[in-house]
Formats: sequence, C-alpha cells, structure tokens
Amino acid sequence: MTASLDIASIGMVTAVGLNAGSACAAMRAKLDGFQETRFIASGGDPLVGAPVLLPRKWIGEKRMAHMLAAAISEAFENCPQARTEAALILCLPEEDRPGQPINDNTNLLHRISSILEIKPNIRSRVVAHGRPSGFVALQHARKLLETSAAAYVVIAGVDSYLTAATIRHYDGLERLLTPANSNGFIPGEAAGAVVCCRAAISGLTLHGLGLARETAAIYNKDDLPLLGLGMANAYRAALQETGIEMNRLGYIISDLIGEQFWFKQTALATLRLLRGRHEFQDLWSPGESLGNIGAAAVPIMIGMAYVAAYKGYAAGNPVLIEASSDAGACGAAVLASRMKR
Repeated sequence: MTASLDIASIGMVTAVGLNAGSACAAMRAKLDGFQETRFIASGGDPLVGAPVLLPRKWIGEKRMAHMLAAAISEAFENCPQARTEAALILCLPEEDRPGQPINDNTNLLHRISSILEIKPNIRSRVVAHGRPSGFVALQHARKLLETSAAAYVVIAGVDSYLTAATIRHYDGLERLLTPANSNGFIPGEAAGAVVCCRAAISGLTLHGLGLARETAAIYNKDDLPLLGLGMANAYRAALQETGIEMNRLGYIISDLIGEQFWFKQTALATLRLLRGRHEFQDLWSPGESLGNIGAAAVPIMIGMAYVAAYKGYAAGNPVLIEASSDAGACGAAVLASRMKR
C-alpha cells in the first residue's frame, strides 16, 4: 500500500444545498432538486433538471467560477492553513462535449483565484475528463504530497449539463429522461471541493486508487457488448493497492446518472470480484438527488463519504467510490474513515 493522502475538509454547492452539511442531509433524506426548467424536450414537454439556486443569475463560465469558489471557500473554513499553501487541481467537463459551459480552463483558474483572493499556485492544474476527473486528480495530488511539492492539495470539480447546446445534443441522442424516454438522465449541475493533505488529525484516508478503460463504452463504434471489464479492472487495482478483497468493503458510492448502461456496468464489475461471505453492501449515488453532475461527481461523492463518517451514518467502512465517462474511462478509490466526532 503506497497511498499517503488524507481528506481533511470538504465543500459543496448543489441543487439540494449550498453547503456540504445541508446537501448531505438532503441526500440522506432522499430529497432531490428536480424541477421543470426553461428547456423544452423534443416531445414538447418542459425538461426536468436539477439547477443550483444561486442568489444571482450568473451564467456560463462566471456561474461555474462562483459555484466552485463557494465550495472551495467552505473547504478552507475547516482547514484555513490550506488557503495560502494549497495547489489547486480543477476537475472540469470534457473539452469536446457539446455545450460545456467553460470556454477557457486557464481563465477559470484565474477567476477562482481572484474570487477567493488567493495567489495561483504554480503546481495548480486542470483535469478535463468529465465524471472520472477526480480520480486522475487524486493521482496527481498523491504525487504532489508524497514528494512534498505541496503541503495541501485542493481537488475541486464543477460542471453543468444545463446549457442549450448540451440539452440539444443529448436530447438528439435520446439520452435525457423525458415522459417519452425512461432510460435517460436528468441534467444537473454542482460544485465540490476536498482538501487533501498527508496527515490529518481525523478524516478519510485514501488506501487504494485504480484507473482503467472500458472498450465497450456507451459510444463504442464496434457495438461491443458491455461486460464490465473496465470498471472491474479499476476496482481490482484499487483493492489490490488497499490489500483487501471486495467482500471487506462497507459500501459503494457510484456516479450512477439514471441510464441502464451505468447500473449494468456497476453490477457486472461487482459480480466479477465479489467472492465469499460478506455483509450487505449498500449502493449510494448523488444522481438520485442531483442528476448528472459531470466533473463534480468525484469531489461530491468523497464529500458524501466524509460527512457520513463524521455524522456516524456511513453504511460501513471502508467505502469504494467509482465513476466512469462516456468515452470509457473508469476510476475507483477505496477510502477508510478515521473520524473523531
């Protein structure tokens, strides 16, 4: 086991709460932020989405910057020393995704630094792989911490599927949840941030990390059948690094967005690796309350695990967090709690 990364603090901005405490309480209670939006689906019905209700009507990149700055600011409140010492790793949407709300990744980094009134760290960087971006960010963060290149690393993700071009694109592919299509996702938006360090007094510790690729991705040109091999390989790598079998996991948090493809992928990966006697392993997903939140998924899921451990309602220990992208990128991480309540 080579991991040496602790989660010291978190922050969130979501459709069910503008801070981590309220958002996690709402998700625990199975509340959701779903409402009719100004967008119209191809069948003529108003499209249901999960927008964040901000006090000002910012749009586009400015909206993303203020959402993410708020999440990072909350994370700094419980770890103030990170404000001046942290490298920032931004998890952002895929650059080729139609309608993604960020025009210039570098400009977004400067916007956030300006809002937070902090100096950009030379080791800050951007990871633009959509939903599994947070796992690549964890890999970078672990290297920075292990080499003492940074004392703290903030992994922060933001995304929104609530733009006209994005809605038009996915509606055209029949991937949005509408009265005429039950096998679709609800477009959402969110921001999440986690402060990482080498030795927190209490928190979550990263014990294993796995990255893999699924050849039978949702858009694979050869129409290969999904066998769950990519996600199973990500699970396997994370578990091998942790040094445990899958039957030792407490529960799983997944970025399930509502489409059958992703449920099948998680089920197949679990079936491939789960052996022997085991306790019930619950499956949580922020998608139940927030819809598809893209690149914000991994920081939000880590935040869910952090608050659940701190409040004492976690469904077990350790927790496995998983996410994947339309392009087939798969990631998994195993985290264990050392909370002092």
